Amino acid sequence: MSRRLKNKNKKMVNLITQYHPHSPIIEQYRLIRNNLHFSSVDHDIKTIVITSPEPSDGKSTTSANLAIVLSQHGKRVLLVDADLRKPSVHYTFNLSNKDGLTSVLTKDISLEKAICKTYLPNLDILTSGPIPPNPSELLDSKTMELLIEELKLAYEYIIFDTPPILVVTDSQNLASKCDGVVMVVSSGKTKKDRAMKAKDLLEKANSIMVGIVVNGVESTQGKYYGYYG
Repeated sequence: MSRRLKNKNKKMVNLITQYHPHSPIIEQYRLIRNNLHFSSVDHDIKTIVITSPEPSDGKSTTSANLAIVLSQHGKRVLLVDADLRKPSVHYTFNLSNKDGLTSVLTKDISLEKAICKTYLPNLDILTSGPIPPNPSELLDSKTMELLIEELKLAYEYIIFDTPPILVVTDSQNLASKCDGVVMVVSSGKTKKDRAMKAKDLLEKANSIMVGIVVNGVESTQGKYYGYYG
C-alpha cells in the first residue's frame, strides 16, 4: 500500500544513503550493518530498537539510513515509527500518517493495510499512526508482543525508531521485547553521565546493546557517524 503525502513545512531527515551513495558517511552505516550481522552469530538479531539519551541526537536519521543500507544489501526490511509522541518517519518518506502502528494495535486497521511500500526495493514502512493518549502502555502491551512476532515472520530486519530514553519509558518497554538496541549519541552534545544513565536504563530492561552510534564526529572529511560495537 502506498500513502503519499506532500508536506514542505517539515524538515526531512537526511537520507544520505539514498541520495549521496558515494559519500564517505555511507561506509559508517555499512559498518553498522556489518556489526549487526556479526553480532547475530550467537544471538539472532532481527528486531532492533534505535534510541538516544535525549532529543536531537540523530536517532531518526540513523534509523532511516540503517534501514536503507540493510535493504540495499538484499534484506527484507521494515522501518517502524515507534515514536508515538513525536513521529517523523512519515515526513522523511513523504507518507500519510492517517493509519499506522497505533491503528494496528487498536485493531482499527489490518497490518497488511497499514504497511506502506516504498520506492526502494526491499524496504517497507509502518508509520506511527494517530498519536495515542497512552503511548507507553501500547508499546508495553501483549498486543505489541504478538505484532513483533508476526513481523519477524515477514521481514529479516525490523527497525524501531523510538523516543529518547531519558525523556520517556517507551524505549525501555520496547527494548525488552526486541533482540537488540543501538543507542545514538551526539559528539560534543551528549554528556557522559547522560549516556551512562541511558545505558543503565536499557540494561535494566534486560535489553542487549549491540552498539553505539556517535553522531557528528569530526574528521578530515567533515562530520560523520562513528560506530562502536
